[in-house]
Amino acid sequence: MTEYGRGRGPEPWHPEDPLYGDQGWTGHQTQQGQAPSAGAAPQQEYPQEPQYQQQYPEQYQQYPQQYPEYEQQQYPQQYQQQYPDQQYAAQQEAYAPQQAYAPQQQVYAPQQPQQPQQPQQPHPQGQPQQPAYDNQGWDTGQGQYVAAVQADPYVGADPYAQQTVAGYPGEAPDLYTTPEAYPPPQPPGRRHLEPEPVEEEAEEPETGFLAGGGDDGDDGDEPGRRGGRSKSGKPKKRSGMACLIAAVVILGVVGGGGYYGYSYIKARFGAAEDFAGEGTDELVDVDIPKGALLGQMGRILKDAGVVASAQAFVDAANTNPKSKLIQPGLYPMKKKMSGAAAVALMIDPSKLNVITVTEGMRNAKVYEAIDKKLGKPEGTTREIALRDAKSLGLPAWAGNNPKLMDPLEGFLYPMRYDLSKDSTPESLLKLMVKNASDKYAEAGVESKAKELGLDNPLQVITVASLVNAEGKNHDDFRKMSEVVYNRLKKTNDVTNQKIEFDSTYNYAKGQSEINFNLKEAQAFNNPYNTHFIKGLPVGPIGNPGLDALTATLNPDHGGWMFFVSVDGNTTTFTKTYDEHLKLVAEFQERQKQKNGG
Repeated sequence: MTEYGRGRGPEPWHPEDPLYGDQGWTGHQTQQGQAPSAGAAPQQEYPQEPQYQQQYPEQYQQYPQQYPEYEQQQYPQQYQQQYPDQQYAAQQEAYAPQQAYAPQQQVYAPQQPQQPQQPQQPHPQGQPQQPAYDNQGWDTGQGQYVAAVQADPYVGADPYAQQTVAGYPGEAPDLYTTPEAYPPPQPPGRRHLEPEPVEEEAEEPETGFLAGGGDDGDDGDEPGRRGGRSKSGKPKKRSGMACLIAAVVILGVVGGGGYYGYSYIKARFGAAEDFAGEGTDELVDVDIPKGALLGQMGRILKDAGVVASAQAFVDAANTNPKSKLIQPGLYPMKKKMSGAAAVALMIDPSKLNVITVTEGMRNAKVYEAIDKKLGKPEGTTREIALRDAKSLGLPAWAGNNPKLMDPLEGFLYPMRYDLSKDSTPESLLKLMVKNASDKYAEAGVESKAKELGLDNPLQVITVASLVNAEGKNHDDFRKMSEVVYNRLKKTNDVTNQKIEFDSTYNYAKGQSEINFNLKEAQAFNNPYNTHFIKGLPVGPIGNPGLDALTATLNPDHGGWMFFVSVDGNTTTFTKTYDEHLKLVAEFQERQKQKNGG
């Protein structure tokens, strides 16, 4: 039960209750608590019915007759609704000063057994009843209302205490005990009181070794007391060593920041660090990968000790238009070169540590290049090629004719070959032969030979080498291959199946001459000299490229029989011999004027 009126059920107290506030508090109100007794006797419980019969006989007596269930369950609630003021006053008189403001909640537990009743000990007779006051001046009502206290069965019962009431077995538990219930009301003097703030002693934070800890001459501090102030409020003395350390730290931070700031500004806006000159005598191989940009090249050179900084190389390359011609590969370079010297070396293809087999290049030139790059004596690679030709990977249809001047001719495929420290003449020759064999197999030279009217696949390579030696471009290559096939025909009565290419005579003679004696060429008996023999030479006269090879496999079919390059750059093709003679006469006249004759 609460000290204010309640609703129809055991609802928790709510501020919207009509009796919420100070309506029941007047002048000298009684404090909540137990009525004084003649001793510290335990709280006693009495049946509810007699008290209600005494004060409200009419209402009470009609309930058992009309509504029997009210006797045990609903009567306390009905009574509370009809007579809230009487119940409020009666409960106020039962409060003792010791527990005037104890915020305990009442819980009805009708199922618990009642405590044994003990007689109430009245106040001694004949003594005047003096009013009692609590520590705030409130009249406790101990003397004025003793008669009412003795008549009330709730005397000695704390309305907020957790007690059992045997008179209401069907009563539901008071919802003040639930977590969501409103708190019980407080007397006016105790409402809305803020807790007194706890004054904590302000403590000055320590800052590591700068806090001046330890015995620094301040004897007034308490043992174990922290902070920078003593009881007197004066700041503690700082250690001289701590200040010195702090100054050193600050100077170190400022100095380090200034150094790194200067380094950043110098690297960002200053001139790039660079060496001077062409470098030292110490050589180092630098491998530039395919697709590398200038920045990556510069970092590779710097890591190898060639240049002082990558930016120095990049700056030098940006000022040289030929830097776009720098090719990937292995470069033998000197250490401590200037950026400009490194760029100048790398734009020269001859400085690359590579061997480039160009289209139409003869094997003799390839052998010389290998010897030079690998530092071998002259003739070393040629000797290995002629001696070990069978073991270098030639196809089965190649290198079998004993009249061949070089079995590897036509099988050192044109492309660039990067050298390394492990490169040898044997390893390079094997790689070149393998590349050529793969390309020829991919082009299908074996199956194409018969379609073109040739005897074997080696003759396809031979025609391609002739085309590559005499032509200037792909269009020339196709017309040139048409000339070869037409002259090989048995119906050719103009040249009598002789090809008559000057390149074959030069190959047989080991030269590259344009002006030579034609009569001498026609009289020179050599299986490679097409001015003397009919048909194709015994083998290729060079290493044809892919362009010449595809043109050989797909000729022009224009019926061409003759060609002449009058100016040395443009090749003119004709179908008749008379047209050819006119071009020859024009060519000879040009040559006389060129030679001053």
